[in-house]
Amino acid sequence: MSGKGGSAAGLLSYETLVHAVAGAMGSVTAMTIFFPLDTAKSRLQVDEKRMSASTPFILAEIVKEEGLESLYRGWLPVISSLCCSNFVYFYTFNTLKRLLVSGPDKSRPSKDLLMGVISGVVNVILTTPMWVVNTRLKMQGAKFRNEDLHQTQYRGIFDAFSQIIANEGVGTLWNSTLPSLMLVFNPAVQFMLYEAMKRKAGKGGVRISSAEIFVIGAIAKAVATTLTYPLQTVQAILRFGQYKSHGRGGFIGGLSNILLLLTDRIKSYGVLGLYKGLEAKLLQTVLTAALMFVVYEKITAVTFRIMGLNRKLKQ
Repeated sequence: MSGKGGSAAGLLSYETLVHAVAGAMGSVTAMTIFFPLDTAKSRLQVDEKRMSASTPFILAEIVKEEGLESLYRGWLPVISSLCCSNFVYFYTFNTLKRLLVSGPDKSRPSKDLLMGVISGVVNVILTTPMWVVNTRLKMQGAKFRNEDLHQTQYRGIFDAFSQIIANEGVGTLWNSTLPSLMLVFNPAVQFMLYEAMKRKAGKGGVRISSAEIFVIGAIAKAVATTLTYPLQTVQAILRFGQYKSHGRGGFIGGLSNILLLLTDRIKSYGVLGLYKGLEAKLLQTVLTAALMFVVYEKITAVTFRIMGLNRKLKQ
C-alpha cells in the first residue's frame, strides 16, 4: 500500500479502529482481574523500606493495615490511562502494519520491533501525564515504611492534575518520560515475540487456540518484563514525584538521575534490589498480557466475522 490514498486508508480504516478498541478492551478486562498484583508491585517499587516478600504475603499485609478496598485503590485512573494507552499503541502499531507490511509473509521480527518502538514513543508522549497522575492516586492513603514519603491529598483525577500543575509545574506531568521512552522496548520486544510466535504457530493456516494465544502472550511478556524491569522501577519512583533530583535538567539531567537511582538501589540492596517486586510484576503483567491477547484476538475475530457478513449482505 503506497501513496496518499494508501496512507489515508492506513490511518483511517475500520480494521485499525477495531484493533485499537479490542486492544483497549482486552487490557481493561485483564487489568481489572489482576489489579491487586499491580498494587503489590507498586508498593515494593516505591516504598524502599517495605521488605520484599512473597506476593500473597504483601497483599495480606496491605489488606490487614489498610482494608480490602485498598487493593483496588487507584483503579479508575489506572484503567482510564491503560485504556487510552493501549488504544493509542494498538492504533499506531496496526496503522504502521497496514502501511509497511503488504502481506502476512512480509512480516519480519525486525519490522515488528521497529513498529513497536515507534508506537511506544507515540504512546509515551501522549499518555505520560495520565500515568503520573494514576501513580500518585494509587499511593494515596498507603501506609509507607519509608518515613521520607509523605501523603498527598487529591480528590480525584482532575484535582490531581490541577494540584500538580499549580504546585509543581506542568513539566512534572512528564516526569519519567526518559525512562518511559527507554521502556518502549518492553512492548516492542513483547509484540515482536508475540507476532513471531503467532506466525509460527499459525503456519500453513493452522487455527491457533485461545490456550495457545494465552501461552504465547505470557512468554512474550515475561521475556520483555525481565529485560526491562530495573527501568520500570526507576519509572515508578519518578512518577511518584518524591525523589530529590540531582544535576542538570533536560536530557542529560534526566539520564544522570536515572543512573543515580539505579546505583543508589544497588548500593542499598545489591544488584537484586533492581528486581525488587519482580515476582509481583511478573505475575501481574504476564497474566494480564496473556489474558489481554486472548480477549483482543477474540474481539477482533468476532468483529471481523460480523463485518464480513455485513459486507456479503450489502453485495
